[in-house]
Amino acid sequence: MIGDRITVTVDRPMGTRHPERPAIFYSINYGYVAGLPAPDGEDQDVYLLGIGYSIPIGGRVTVRHIATVHRYDDVEEKWVAAPDGCTFSRDEIRAAIDFQERYHDSEILFRGECPSR
Repeated sequence: MIGDRITVTVDRPMGTRHPERPAIFYSINYGYVAGLPAPDGEDQDVYLLGIGYSIPIGGRVTVRHIATVHRYDDVEEKWVAAPDGCTFSRDEIRAAIDFQERYHDSEILFRGECPSR
């Protein structure tokens, strides 16, 4: 799926707080791919990079899946997506998603990479 275009529905806009963990502040937009189940049984979650404005709840955007965040301490993986033409290094992605991933043991994977452990 990395490299594919996906449509993401935003459920946590940039500038909002996590509904169950108010210490988590979304510095980027966050959403899901409707109808695509993740290992936790919910729709696949997606971090949205490269969009510098808050997308309203329920807003949809078509972007490219650029990386996957593999969590070693959770059953689910998070996807990272960005508009066409936007590229991000592993360090840039890590910095952008640290607001939430700091609470997890995770690794960022690009196309063709496998978890290291």
